[in-house]
Amino acid sequence: MPRFEPHPQRRPAVVAGASSGIGAATAAALAQAGFPVALGARRAGRCAELAETIRSAGGEAIGLALDVTDDDSVREFTAAVTRDLGPVEVLVCSAGDLDAELIHRLDSELFSSQLQVHLAGVHRLVAAVVPEMVQRKRGDVVFVSSDVVRSPRPRMGAYVAAKHGVEGMARAMQMELEGTGVRASVVRPGPTATGMGSRWEPLTVQAVLDDWASWGLARHPYFLRPSDVAAAVLAVVSTPRGAHLTLVEVEPEAPLSGPC
Repeated sequence: MPRFEPHPQRRPAVVAGASSGIGAATAAALAQAGFPVALGARRAGRCAELAETIRSAGGEAIGLALDVTDDDSVREFTAAVTRDLGPVEVLVCSAGDLDAELIHRLDSELFSSQLQVHLAGVHRLVAAVVPEMVQRKRGDVVFVSSDVVRSPRPRMGAYVAAKHGVEGMARAMQMELEGTGVRASVVRPGPTATGMGSRWEPLTVQAVLDDWASWGLARHPYFLRPSDVAAAVLAVVSTPRGAHLTLVEVEPEAPLSGPC
């Protein structure tokens, strides 16, 4: 009898927050590697467009509406994915956005809304998908976190709190799921060039960057590309059974300095 339930040849993957940024890049990377992919986000039209691009390149993908803050939306999305692609083998939780404000000036409803997306929304997906993974004795859940857990950044209090919660939940799940065949992993990227913060006013962007520099959080100007984080997610879920990448940190490489 094998020690581990092997990965099946067909591994349908769900990517939450797939309409742009890290989520979109992850969906594309998984599809290119042969995973059937379901792209979910509130911008359903954008997910449908990206899914069509994947199909045009020879991949298998569907784009569906998904609001992780709504129980019914999560249930309907999960049911549609299972119907159209089959049982979910891979779940990537990357939905989210953030608002830049000092914590004591941040509206409490806005603070709560960020926790709903980044933390409670992740749990809704886990509750909808993981029980069947446990029944099948296999599956991968990847939580896209942030290096703000290791090094908090000012003006991002709700985001920092939510990502701490996500990693705490992931660590607890790793203990709870031990021996079930389901692997829970954290991918923790550093600063990444995505659409997050694209709605900020120029003065807000400058204030954020100035604070990062003041606290030594911006050692060089390079940011990760979404595809860099996607490559890390692909490495996690492609790891052969018998090994478990529990935490993968990804930081932007500094530019070369001095003579080569």
